[in-house]
Amino acid sequence: MAPAAAQSRAELEKVIRRRVLPNGLEVIVVENHGVPLATVEVDVKNGSYTQPPDYAGLAHMYEHMFFKASQQFPAPDQFTQRATELGAVFNGTTQEERVNYYMTLPADSLPAAMRAVASALRSPLFRADELAREKEVVLGEYDRQEANPAFGFQNELTKRLYPGQFSRKNIIGDRQVIRTVTPEKMREIQKRYYVPNNTALVVTGDVVPDSVFAWAERWYGDWAKGADPFADAPIPAIPALTADEGVIAEAGVSAVTVLVQWQGPSVRRDRAATYTADVFSDALNTPGSRFQRKLVDSGLWQGVAVNYYTLDQVGPITISGQADPAKLREALAALRDEIEKLDDPGYFSADELVAVKAQRAMESALGAERTSGLTHTIGFWWAVADLDYFMGYVDEMAKQTPADLQGYAAKYIVGKPRITGVLLSPEDRAALKLTEAELAGVWKKATAAGVVP
Repeated sequence: MAPAAAQSRAELEKVIRRRVLPNGLEVIVVENHGVPLATVEVDVKNGSYTQPPDYAGLAHMYEHMFFKASQQFPAPDQFTQRATELGAVFNGTTQEERVNYYMTLPADSLPAAMRAVASALRSPLFRADELAREKEVVLGEYDRQEANPAFGFQNELTKRLYPGQFSRKNIIGDRQVIRTVTPEKMREIQKRYYVPNNTALVVTGDVVPDSVFAWAERWYGDWAKGADPFADAPIPAIPALTADEGVIAEAGVSAVTVLVQWQGPSVRRDRAATYTADVFSDALNTPGSRFQRKLVDSGLWQGVAVNYYTLDQVGPITISGQADPAKLREALAALRDEIEKLDDPGYFSADELVAVKAQRAMESALGAERTSGLTHTIGFWWAVADLDYFMGYVDEMAKQTPADLQGYAAKYIVGKPRITGVLLSPEDRAALKLTEAELAGVWKKATAAGVVP
């Protein structure tokens, strides 16, 4: 069966099968015989949101150790050799609220791949020599990111947007924590988070669901259930912003980059708003929309984009843009005036939302055509929300109305505390005499000298 073209719940229910093993492992299977390939992925509710400061970056460090020595493959590089024999492409990623590991390979190699992944998941060895080597790899990633001016800029905005919780939003982590990582800390992460009742096994492609469930039972069924990772150590609540703040960073750039960020909805506490957020962002980003005409087509901004990143732990709402330094104050004033109108009745029309929702549904359907990509999408939503969120996504998007978008803007954006960041050259900052206090006050219509008019 092929993935559903429309990606509606009714169609997805025809191709997605789910079973929860007695130990709590959720097994999700999508059957698609279009090409003789299969993808096996494990998703773990781990990531930067589980990190207190002394573990900052270690969820990512664990990811680097996943495909290393395990009980089945005890020698260095033995897993990689086995993956090559199976014709597999494999990798892992770390995000704020999930870590995933996957292998894509010829479908007839799927049983061997599921067994290999089970060993990496259940019985890692955390050899000191491999940890020492991978630590240097991660530090190299840190060095490359740090060389990019946008890295420190975004980090400073994140610190302001999530007061006191930066380690839980900082995926790459803290250099000193990474440098001093030990096998014992890896084992602590494994013991707490790498348990079946905190994990999903997602298998897609040229597969037979009943066979996948049987293999899952064989290689994962006797994996002992663990304690609820979040019962004794719940994730701290994100403190609400109480005031506008400004951030300025300097780098050798010609245009000015502006980032304005708000604390957005949590997918578990305000699920409805997260569907609205995506339609809202798409509507504002559509060429020819009122938002784009006023800001970009007018020549004040070189480009402006709106985004909401869906998370449980308060995803950020971001408006980003680029402007000529000479037009910065005028551009910011125009952005302020347009943002203030986003909750006005009539700002969005029902007709414009029809095209926006159709485009989002088409993009979801196209994503489903590549089953490896679909695997990652399902795994992400399972970790951040649940499988039901993914199943109902297109249907819920289709329900959104102009009044919903207006209500979302009023609840999360218009008049709400925000962080405003500007990245510009030292010369432009000196010429503009720009200050963080001015940026923080840009959202108040002021006429005093030196403040945005």
